[in-house]
Amino acid sequence: MDAKDILGLTRHSFSLEKKPRPPKESQRKPDGISREVYALTGGLPSLMPAIDSSQFKKKPPPDEKITWQWLPFTSSARKDNLQLYHWVRVVNGVPPTGDYSFAKYNKSVDIIRYTDEEYDKHLTNPMWTKEETDELFDLCERFDLRFIVIADRFPSSRTVEELKDRYYSVSRAILIARAPSAGDVATHPVVKQPYKVSQEVERKRALSVVLSQTRQQERRDEEVIIEAKKISELRVSSKVVEESQLAVTSNAGAEFSERVIPGDTVSPLNVPSTSPDNASILASLRMLRVYSRMYALEQMVQAGNSTTGLRTVKRIEQTLQDLGVNLKPKVPTKAVCAEHLELRKEILTWLNLQRQVQYKEAEGSSLRDGTYGESPGTPKDRTFIPDFMNFGGERVGKKDHKRKGPSSGHKRPKKQKASDF
Repeated sequence: MDAKDILGLTRHSFSLEKKPRPPKESQRKPDGISREVYALTGGLPSLMPAIDSSQFKKKPPPDEKITWQWLPFTSSARKDNLQLYHWVRVVNGVPPTGDYSFAKYNKSVDIIRYTDEEYDKHLTNPMWTKEETDELFDLCERFDLRFIVIADRFPSSRTVEELKDRYYSVSRAILIARAPSAGDVATHPVVKQPYKVSQEVERKRALSVVLSQTRQQERRDEEVIIEAKKISELRVSSKVVEESQLAVTSNAGAEFSERVIPGDTVSPLNVPSTSPDNASILASLRMLRVYSRMYALEQMVQAGNSTTGLRTVKRIEQTLQDLGVNLKPKVPTKAVCAEHLELRKEILTWLNLQRQVQYKEAEGSSLRDGTYGESPGTPKDRTFIPDFMNFGGERVGKKDHKRKGPSSGHKRPKKQKASDF
């Protein structure tokens, strides 16, 4: 009796079938690697091969005899001529010659040195003595401008910023003094970008504030950044909508100005205003809270140009250039922007009056000649259309079009009256 009998289960209710294991892929040991090294790596290839595999298959020539010898060597990176020993590969009993192979990695910083005469003439500073300056430059040469280490080794209590300021100010003064002209060293990094102590102190202070923030402050800053991104996206989208609306209204204004007949008045007071007025523009600018005066001027100019045609806008700009006035003021103060807008309005009024005078002269000459043809005084950008040709012309054309259209096969049933019954 077992657990299956207690639970009332049959003995063969469960089929214990062993799943076949997938066959292991046999990995072949690569050539040139010993079995022990391959077992230590677990069969995984190294990230970067140290020696090319083709080197293992190379066999030395039979006439070469290679030995390894314990030989002394010196390095040009050291100034004390220290003699050390290492194992060297010797071919046919001839040891290798030349400098130590790792001496090429000994890189040092070129420190500018000064003389006593140059120091007395260009480098005197009441906050620094010559001994302190000499000690500073010796440490800079010894520790390769690692100012954290230099500040730790410096005998007097000086901050890292003070040490940097003194070193770079001295180097900059020496470079300028030794150069024949200031332009020769203008592109040097020390001269082009002088070290600023206040900026470095402020940078470290801001960095310490950021690093000392708590999790809650970091989360709050992230929320502020997300809200700022949303606000900027909304402003960009609203600006795109406003520009599209201004483009539509400017096109509408251009079409209207092109359809004006000669006898009508085309002053800006009689043209239907389709663009937002100055009050609405100022209201939209107040919503931005911060904006440049040049941007406000451009919005006002666009609002004024939306009621005129493209040719009129070009004439206004050409008149401004003839008068020697910039299309955009160089100093956009409040008074300058107001005068610029007033000048544009006066030029527009003058162009409208000039156009009306030309229309009246063309109309008078056509009445004297008895025809309505084009006269020499008629402006080229407007076509003179008599009133009797335009009056009701469009309506008659539509009626003729309706009459000439093909009649449909299905007619509307006639409405019966009560007397027909």
